[in-house]
Amino acid sequence: MGFSQPAPLNLALPTDNDAIYRGDGPEFYQYIERDYKGVKSTPWEGGQYGFVRNPTETPSGIIYTRFHEGIDIRPLERDARGEPLDPVRAIAAGQVVHTNLVPGASNYGKYVVVEHRWEGCNYYSLYGHLSSIQVQVGQRVEQRDQLGVLGHTGDGLNQTRAHLHLELNLMLSRRFESWYDHFSKSDPNRQGLYNGINLIGLDIARLYLELRNRPSLTIPEFLAGEETFYRVLLPASKNFDLARFYPWMVTRKTDDPPASWEISFNRVGVPVKISPSERPAGEPRLSYLKPIGINASEFTRGQIAGRGEGAHLTKKGKQFMRMLTYPD
Repeated sequence: MGFSQPAPLNLALPTDNDAIYRGDGPEFYQYIERDYKGVKSTPWEGGQYGFVRNPTETPSGIIYTRFHEGIDIRPLERDARGEPLDPVRAIAAGQVVHTNLVPGASNYGKYVVVEHRWEGCNYYSLYGHLSSIQVQVGQRVEQRDQLGVLGHTGDGLNQTRAHLHLELNLMLSRRFESWYDHFSKSDPNRQGLYNGINLIGLDIARLYLELRNRPSLTIPEFLAGEETFYRVLLPASKNFDLARFYPWMVTRKTDDPPASWEISFNRVGVPVKISPSERPAGEPRLSYLKPIGINASEFTRGQIAGRGEGAHLTKKGKQFMRMLTYPD
């Protein structure tokens, strides 16, 4: 899968809505509907990337505990019935690797995944909530080729809140399907490798803005400045795909097999660094958490619990980390 010739990192916006470049958040991001303690609101900030949803009151103030892995882009055109008309286009050249034509089969509704290859590594753009899809798996697309039409397919959407959900992702494991079938027997995986669990999204809005100032910026450079929020030790495994998929993450090469791998994650759980370690690890375990004043479960999607020396991977966290080396 993939193609032999690397392409430069050169991203176009997926629709004609370019308000992000004017700093006009309300015109670019689709709002969400919020009911917090009986107060209803429609904050556009909920359409941004990151922990921007589900406010929770803590001793340190209100925090947001639900992670939004992409950005929600408002439509510019609607027909007389209010249906959106905006064409959705590929943000860069690539190959269509997945299309979901059944709205109820995914929270993304109808969606498309395009594989891009930059500097020898594969990355995946995802276009969700489409009303229609105009491409097929295996099709080569050029930048700005139309993939479909913006819509409101998927759970919890209506015509008024129609939008394009856009992600740019790393892939975590080529053995994801086996891992999923083992741990999620009650909920069939209908999306194969391109299930959202196996794709971890980068902050694509910030990437767009930084590319305006630094057109030669690469994804490794973009992630190099990310603060490490927590680290996890993984048992050494021949099935550790992440280091092979993105060798730029590996901090140093070693001739001898390491006792374990230590992965550094940023604030939202994107892996940004991989280091060989001499510390043995029989199973995934937390090795570092940035000092914080509240329980880590509030902002790690339930993968880490506790604080200080008592912080640890939860059952859910261990299960997720096992995906990275499954079936070992």
